[in-house]
Amino acid sequence: MTEHADRLTPLGLMVLALLREGDMHPYEMIRLMRQRHDDRLVAITNGTLYHTVGRLLKLGLLAELGVDRHGNRPERTTYTLTDSGRAAVPEWVRRELPRIDRPEQFRIALAEAHNLQPDEVVDLLVARREALAAQHRVLCEGLAKAAVREVPEVYLIEVRRDAVLLEADLHWLAGFIVQLEHEDIDWDAGASDLTNDRYLAQRKAARQ
Repeated sequence: MTEHADRLTPLGLMVLALLREGDMHPYEMIRLMRQRHDDRLVAITNGTLYHTVGRLLKLGLLAELGVDRHGNRPERTTYTLTDSGRAAVPEWVRRELPRIDRPEQFRIALAEAHNLQPDEVVDLLVARREALAAQHRVLCEGLAKAAVREVPEVYLIEVRRDAVLLEADLHWLAGFIVQLEHEDIDWDAGASDLTNDRYLAQRKAARQ
């Protein structure tokens, strides 16, 4: 794990992942993220995105390609990934997929899991499943002890909810791992999408 990947914020990771599709200026990044509803995963404002781009530039993960100006529009600086920036995306995803202590980070890692090979994703998610199963066992044992001690139910509401959510997560995870192992998901679809007419039209509209 490099120092750069360790210092990435969720929005920083998403900017780097977006630039793996091609060079862009921040305005295009913002429009694409909003079109794709990436704001479900992380708050995206003009200010935070421009600040993030500046920070990534200082870290050496981005480089400026040039500044363009068309008509009365403000100047727009186009950015490209450096080798370190390109490598930071899979490293960050690799770190976050098996972790169970940062659920918001996991959602983003899962959304960007296509930056890893499916067999590696399986291994990372199996490790996550084992950690979640251990956590679920601890909760269930605690609830069983609470029942013996006749702890009032009002004190167990959050614990029971947590146990149910963990059980649902484990169920989903088991099914998803099977899908990956059986190659039921077209893992290369994202790469082929970069050349289709719909994607190219989306990129063109975001640049306007």
